[in-house]
Amino acid sequence: MPKATSAMPEAARIFGDRAGLVLKSDAHSALAGADALVILTEWQEFRSPDFDQIRASLRNPAIFDGRNLYNPDLMKRFGFSYYGVGRGLS
Repeated sequence: MPKATSAMPEAARIFGDRAGLVLKSDAHSALAGADALVILTEWQEFRSPDFDQIRASLRNPAIFDGRNLYNPDLMKRFGFSYYGVGRGLS
């Protein structure tokens, strides 16, 4: 996955130095040990990710998809609990 650094300077400016907030330079390092993946953007780099790598990185294989980028049936086949906004439980 390409680095998602274009928003980082603006996020750092807006949120500043806050306890508990850690900005990461790429999507995969942000996933390491995370409880779940929450998709809030339609950036191209999130459209065709390596789902096996995502599942291996997460503590719980759960995706909350605020942009409905992924097919619920495909996510189930990859072993994720998948929640698409406006789709109900999948």
